[in-house]
Amino acid sequence: MTTVNMHDAKSRLSKLVDAVEKGEVDEIIIARNGRPAARLVALRPSRGIERRIGIAAGMFTAPQNPEAEDEEAARLFLGSSE
Repeated sequence: MTTVNMHDAKSRLSKLVDAVEKGEVDEIIIARNGRPAARLVALRPSRGIERRIGIAAGMFTAPQNPEAEDEEAARLFLGSSE
């Protein structure tokens, strides 16, 4: 953990941000009048939605001939024309 005073942080902000981004330091504490006031840390990219292949394996079955059920699906979605 590195501590810098407010004046140094203002003067060297770009270098301090580079240091935390590169992982040279985990965090930098910015102090005002010798007391910790703020913490500078690198942002970690947020994890997107994890897509796992096969997560629903065995839960569903696919029809042998998908087109065979097209008329029934259309009737269910669009309503009966009878």
